[in-house]
Formats: sequence, structure tokens, C-alpha cells
Amino acid sequence: MSIEDKKRWDRKYREKIIPTKTIEVVENYAKLAKGKIALDIACGMGRNSRLLAKMGFMVEAIDISPLALNSLKGIENIKTKEVDLDTYKLKEDFYDLIVCTYFLERSLFPQIYKALKRDGIFIFETFKEHSKSTKVPSNKDFLLKEGELKEIFSKDYEIIHLSERWGRDHFNNKVLSESIVVRKI
Repeated sequence: MSIEDKKRWDRKYREKIIPTKTIEVVENYAKLAKGKIALDIACGMGRNSRLLAKMGFMVEAIDISPLALNSLKGIENIKTKEVDLDTYKLKEDFYDLIVCTYFLERSLFPQIYKALKRDGIFIFETFKEHSKSTKVPSNKDFLLKEGELKEIFSKDYEIIHLSERWGRDHFNNKVLSESIVVRKI
């Protein structure tokens, strides 16, 4: 990402309504992690980080937006880090749990595998491409394709949960989301 991306995300967090409700798949499956070291990728204003911290995880919350990260300052068990995910390298064999919701950067998937400890849990959810969605993305590369998650994660992981659901985003657009929970084997 560039300086322009950082400015764009800061502007988004300053001017738009940002969802604060924790992602359900995170609520339901984070407890499967055997340890208590967690990473929240592209954490935004920290809706998942806050939940994980309350569950007793030591959370590393990373995002490009300093404005978003400032909303997490001083919260016990959360350490924030401003990073550019185009260039940042995740710590290897370090995390018991990695969460990434509504941010799709496919080049991170190999890093996530290396960053998880053996038996580590990865929880992921984002929008999926579908002709009946009323949300029109600025870039279709940010939408999952049919069967993509299962294909990516069926080799080196045990798939614990894989589902899609129709819903409404915070602007009331009809959207299809897909989530996956996997354990590194």
C-alpha cells in the first residue's frame, strides 16, 4: 500500500460508519486456539481484537491506519502496530490464532501458514462474488471466487468450518460473505 492508501483508510475511519459488532465466526471459533497469542490482520477499529483481549488473548493488532489503531490504545492485552501489508512480514511460527475479516490480500495466505504454530487456528471471513449482491466493489479482486477458500486451505490445514451467508452490510447492501476456520496440520 502507499501513502495514498493510508490516507484513504484514515479518511474512511474518520468519515464513515464503521461496524463495531464482533464477527460471529470469530466469537464461535476463537476458543479452539490452544494458546493465547493472537494476530488480528487489518484490524481496523478493533472489533475482533477487543473480543480476543477479553477472552485472555495477547493480541497483536495490525493495520495501515494510525487513526484506527489509536482507538485501541491503552486496552489491556492489545499491542498495536502500524504496518503496510504489501511489505510487512509476519513473524514465523509465533501465533496460536490469526484472524482476518473483510480484508482480502491473497498474497498473505502463505505467510499466514508460516506464522501459525502447529495446530494454530486461522479464522477468515470476507465478501464473496455473486451476481445478486447489491454492493458493487471498486475492485473485483477483493471478492472471493466460488470454491476459492476450500481450494486454498484444503492442502495444509484441517477445515473446521466453511460456510457462506447472505446478509446486509452496514450500508444495507445485500452481500454474500464466506467464512472459513482452519487448523494448521
